[in-house]
Amino acid sequence: MLHPSERLLCSENWLGSPRYLTSGGGSHEPRVKPASDETAFSECLLKRNQDLSPTPAEQSSILSLVTKINNVIDNLIVAPGNFEVQIEEVRQVGSYKKGTMTTGHNVADLVVILKILPTLEAVAALGNKVVETLRTQDPTEVLSMLTNETGFEISSADATVKILITTVPPNLRKLDPELHLDIKVLQSALAAIRHARWFEENASQSTLRFPGFEPLTPWILDLLGHSAVMNNPSRQPLSLNVAYRRCLQMLAAGLFLPGSVGITDPCESGNFRVHTVMTLEHALTCLLTITQILLSHGGYRKILGLEGDASYLATEMSTWDGVIVTPSEKAYEKPPERKEEEDEALEEGGDGEDESMETQE
Repeated sequence: MLHPSERLLCSENWLGSPRYLTSGGGSHEPRVKPASDETAFSECLLKRNQDLSPTPAEQSSILSLVTKINNVIDNLIVAPGNFEVQIEEVRQVGSYKKGTMTTGHNVADLVVILKILPTLEAVAALGNKVVETLRTQDPTEVLSMLTNETGFEISSADATVKILITTVPPNLRKLDPELHLDIKVLQSALAAIRHARWFEENASQSTLRFPGFEPLTPWILDLLGHSAVMNNPSRQPLSLNVAYRRCLQMLAAGLFLPGSVGITDPCESGNFRVHTVMTLEHALTCLLTITQILLSHGGYRKILGLEGDASYLATEMSTWDGVIVTPSEKAYEKPPERKEEEDEALEEGGDGEDESMETQE
């Protein structure tokens, strides 16, 4: 099944041979063209993925810290003793669980589901209990613990584990905004568990991370990557270079623009579209037309960051394989917010005009 943004062209990777669809439902065969050799492009993608992957030292340090914290929390679940913060379970989520961590960002996420209502005091007590237990187990390791709006985080010299706090679903109806963590934070942590479970069941390969996708959340990127790789008639994974091109093609075709069918969130009910959380400005930022042009003319090394900073390409003219690429102006720019004084002045001006019109009558 194809996205609406892909209906015009069905490539040989999906239907076996190049075929263009007409508006009336018919088709015609285009002129035969030999497939281009994309070995170099595929090698660059693999090289970029290797460059983005955590180093063995980073992997070792984050694994060690996650394992220690996981064991402490598991012990609190099994034998809490006099500790009053009752825990239902702990789950690994996010990029650490999915294997999509990037070098230089050695942070893992755990979700802790409490049996009790998540007060700020309970969160702080749990954080202190975990870090004190770790210090007792290894007095030589320097650890720090900081609470935040989502729970708390524990850091060593070269790794950080974020503990996202939530509670069992029945407790969500009993929350007091003045006493407990924000309900959106708790729901987001529960959603992270559903996302990690879906990824584990459906995704066989890690999602590649590339700069320029800032408006897209990690969850949207995961679904986009999975759709590009697996959403084809054979349900077999496409090759890396084809899937990467397909990602950019779908974005450039307006997959996430307002009104687009987009991608349905498989972890939510009611046919919720994942791109509805994006603003219009963010959606238009993902219309990667320039990236598409550069990719078509051999500029993939620039796109992948293998030849230095390529941010200037979005604002300056460049030439690729004899083709001049000129950046377009912004398709959308958020209007400046008017101050309250200006609004009042406009209202007063409008009242004056109305009065003068009544006088003339």
